[in-house]
Amino acid sequence: MAAEDDAGRIEVRRVYEDPRPEDGARVLVDRLWPRGLAKDAARLDAWLKDAAPSAELRRWYGHVPERYEEFAARYRAELDGPPARDAVDELRRLAHGGPLTLLTATRDLSHAHTGVLAEVVREPGH
Repeated sequence: MAAEDDAGRIEVRRVYEDPRPEDGARVLVDRLWPRGLAKDAARLDAWLKDAAPSAELRRWYGHVPERYEEFAARYRAELDGPPARDAVDELRRLAHGGPLTLLTATRDLSHAHTGVLAEVVREPGH
């Protein structure tokens, strides 16, 4: 899943997928380290835990698809405050430097926080 805009290409992928040359900056945006993944195998440029949903929001959501819209609204609110706002600013900085790949361990990317995060990073003047 990728999009082009003035900030450059932002893509969302699973951290377990092999790195690709076109990934650009590879940033893990999960609060917890992915199970079974060696740190050197991830080939990350950064791990921004503060860009991930809070533990409370993650537990409430539980990756139940019927809760996704409400989850997305609550997560957007979290991203607007500290410390998440600083992490979003860092992602914007990275995106302006070239391609950015947001990485997560989540299996269902269509209901993952990374899609919401990519949208927020792309928003101008935020």
